[in-house]
Amino acid sequence: MTGSWKIYVLAIVSFLVGTSEYIISGVLDKIADSLGITITAAGQLITIFSLVYAILTPVLMALTAKVERRKLLVYSLGVFVVANLLSFALPGYIPFVIARVLMAMGAGMVVVTALGIAAKIAPPGKQASSIATVVMGFTASLIIGVPLGRVAAAAFGWKSVFGLIAVLGILSMFVLHKAIPKTTGDAPVPLLQQFALLKKPKVALGLAITFFWLGGYSVAYTYLSPYLLNVSGLNEQWISSALFAFGIASLIGSKFGGFSTDRWGVQLTLIGGMLLHIIALIVLSFTNAGASVMLVFAVLVIWSLAAWSSGPTQQYNLVQLEPNSSGVMLGLNQSMMQLSMAAGAGIGGIAIERISLSSIAWIGAAGVAIAAVVSLVLFQSIKQESTDHAALDA
Repeated sequence: MTGSWKIYVLAIVSFLVGTSEYIISGVLDKIADSLGITITAAGQLITIFSLVYAILTPVLMALTAKVERRKLLVYSLGVFVVANLLSFALPGYIPFVIARVLMAMGAGMVVVTALGIAAKIAPPGKQASSIATVVMGFTASLIIGVPLGRVAAAAFGWKSVFGLIAVLGILSMFVLHKAIPKTTGDAPVPLLQQFALLKKPKVALGLAITFFWLGGYSVAYTYLSPYLLNVSGLNEQWISSALFAFGIASLIGSKFGGFSTDRWGVQLTLIGGMLLHIIALIVLSFTNAGASVMLVFAVLVIWSLAAWSSGPTQQYNLVQLEPNSSGVMLGLNQSMMQLSMAAGAGIGGIAIERISLSSIAWIGAAGVAIAAVVSLVLFQSIKQESTDHAALDA
């Protein structure tokens, strides 16, 4: 098996993990109906997953830093597989919550370990593209995994999705054991040393951008399926197609965000993407399939393009803030992304209970607006710092 195929195997594993996380949004209404719970309670399954992922992944990776990487990847994937089997087999809400906790623990370790292995086994000069391929597997779960999961859930029940993920995960464990070479662990970076960066105002502002941008996105995306059914007026036959269009747009948005950042810079790409993100969410609240199904689809595509264009731009923005600590910054950002998704799902659930399902588009737009304001504050701070340094040098 060539080196490039080994990277794609890691990308497939990343795809399985991403599907297990995102699929809840695609079948939220079916889970609620099946378990006899509210949409809000079903949405908290995403909150729980994201919180466990964000809080425990840095701790677990620090504790296992010296463990041989292939062994750690296979064992972590084993934990993930067991959690999916439990999700498939056990009845009731509480057992599913416990399975989601276990799933998040395994998923976080799988993703971080896969990224590290990809960088180590990549051909010289191909480390960045190898990492991007693994990340692309995670993104592809939105494009393929979520809409296919919706189709499978409609045909065989939503639990079938987790059973299929478990089977594919078992096969992946055998392939990884045979294909991936043994790689040594890393020197552990103490958690206190990682968190020390948070004391820097620029770093705190940079991570706050991630929190409010992705949190605003998550408020609306978590409850997208019931929103499209009950507010936008799409029927069941259109939902899978809508999710597929949304996923394709997310991939194009990510690519465009990287291109735009290289061409026009971080500030224009980030602020421009967020403004379009805000507009799309507001317009979505006024669109209805009764007037035009295609208009609903168009707004969803624009929303996804705008939202995901901010992803690579924000990653690059954080690396530029602390170029000598890029790995730690990206790790902190991963945790912040999961925390923001947890917060978004939680806030969206409260809004549905206390206000209405239709309110989540406006609340999501407000979250992204706060991220845009924080971005302006950060860029102004960086500009002022550069001016002060220039004055001192003169």
